[in-house]
Amino acid sequence: KALVESTFTAGTRGAFGGFGGLFRVPPELTAPLLVSSADGVGTKIKVAIESGRHDTVGHDLVNHCVNDILVQGAVPLFFLDYVAFGKLVPETVESIVRGVAAGCRENGCALVGGETAEMPGLYTPPDYDLAGFIVGAVEEGKVISREGARDGDLLVALASSGLHTNGYSLARAIVRDRLKLAPHDAFPGAAGKSVADVLLAVHRSYLAVLKPVLAHVHAMAHITGGGIPGNLDRALPPLLDARVDMASWDVPAVFRVLQEAGGVADAEMFRAFNMGVGMIVATDERGAEAVCASAAKGDIAAWQVGTLVKGNGRVILNSGGAK
Repeated sequence: KALVESTFTAGTRGAFGGFGGLFRVPPELTAPLLVSSADGVGTKIKVAIESGRHDTVGHDLVNHCVNDILVQGAVPLFFLDYVAFGKLVPETVESIVRGVAAGCRENGCALVGGETAEMPGLYTPPDYDLAGFIVGAVEEGKVISREGARDGDLLVALASSGLHTNGYSLARAIVRDRLKLAPHDAFPGAAGKSVADVLLAVHRSYLAVLKPVLAHVHAMAHITGGGIPGNLDRALPPLLDARVDMASWDVPAVFRVLQEAGGVADAEMFRAFNMGVGMIVATDERGAEAVCASAAKGDIAAWQVGTLVKGNGRVILNSGGAK
């Protein structure tokens, strides 16, 4: 109750424990569109279970959903969570909800409800599943979509904080079967961090640094499952290609370690992982400067990663290879 109520914002109506969550659409919006999304954190949950650390996956869940609606220009209003266990463990539930509440507070998003289910026979303890549902709002005239992308736009990448919430089935297999490491063992090249520290790094939210510059954004892509090729194409109109310069950034060490240990081809790495890029923004030169400056204020690395050119909706990773 205390964790949930710590997220309540000015729009929250009603009290904890109701059958439905109540929320008032911000009165300052003149023509609001509600934007919704649902997601999970995939097999990252297995890392949480194996390491006994459950207070980050809920935070991941919120930030992932926030980024998903942010690409359309929406700011989050409220959030709901769903947790299902084979056998409910109160301490684990509290840890998960603590993470959800932390994510909601970070993003100014009220946690107005959810469901905790115990389903013996469907989930085998200690396994559980976690899902989140977000609703945000954007003025109808300020929706961001692929139609805003223009020939000649610059592509600005914002750095990820690690694997975020995708590629964990492959990453866990490499760590377990190739590197022969347990969750509390040191991760190679990670300056004293354990496997759990590296793999449970919280999925970064880009709301705080992009909200002030949304007026400059022509199109945007959240880089999740499918990597850059499988997500940037969703921000492209039919007659534009995205040319991505893979030599424009240094791929973080965690991905290099996984690739070398697993013998994974470049194409599969860029399909399974974000490779250090969590968000890509299409904008003009002035907008690129604004996005990079705002990101710098939030201590997030940002750089020009490519351009939009005439084409047929393809994402082209140049042949130079990533550093």
